[in-house]
Amino acid sequence: MGSATTQARSATLAALAAAGDADLATGEQILEIGRVIGDSAQLQGVLTDPSIAAGEKSALVDRLFGATTATARAVVSAAVSSGWSDSDDLLAGLEEAGIRALAASAPDTASVDAELFAFEAAVASDQELELAISAKLGSSDGKASLVSALVSGKASPQTIAILEQLVRQPRGRRIGTLIADATRIVAEQSGTTLAIVTTATALSAAQLDRLAAALTASAGRTVRINPVVDPAVVGGVRVRIGDDVIDGTVASKLSDLKLQLAR
Repeated sequence: MGSATTQARSATLAALAAAGDADLATGEQILEIGRVIGDSAQLQGVLTDPSIAAGEKSALVDRLFGATTATARAVVSAAVSSGWSDSDDLLAGLEEAGIRALAASAPDTASVDAELFAFEAAVASDQELELAISAKLGSSDGKASLVSALVSGKASPQTIAILEQLVRQPRGRRIGTLIADATRIVAEQSGTTLAIVTTATALSAAQLDRLAAALTASAGRTVRINPVVDPAVVGGVRVRIGDDVIDGTVASKLSDLKLQLAR
């Protein structure tokens, strides 16, 4: 991430924070505006042109998206008024702002990050489903409708809106990467860190609580666990937090032993 994009991202998220509590409609509208911009090379060119004054860009946002909420327009205006390194970074910034707005609007009873993780696991286990929502052929509306049909009644409106965004505007990213990035953003917005914990058999609620407490103490911030059961690990525990992996599984130890014996 270039320095220009880093500063632009900070300005965009500051505008979102300054707007106060965002509602579901605001998050959806920020994402929709990002899709409109993404579908127009001409609009992207204008909004990322450093020779055009920030005020002119903001005025253009008001003219084009006047029917959206004042908060959505304020966030988008802050984004387009900033100096992104390129148009893809602008789209990424708008997507992050929209996802954060949706996460902030979710009620306490909804676990958006857990719902996203569950959908990611379902896609990873179903090759036909992954192909259906990842293939370049097929309309984005059709993919969004498929996702909505699959999770309707099983996930919050915020999660559905995020998933629809990801399949409508993948920007060359694989579905697993899309959902993992969105899950990380949601967790950051809620002030937590996600840990993917893989074991051969399901851990009990008490075991998960103890592990979460230990990881929270180690990380210095609240850690939420997404458990994965994979008999292939044989025994032990593998913990992944972001790019860091703690692998204490039997399968990993056997693999290390085989490497040592092969030397």
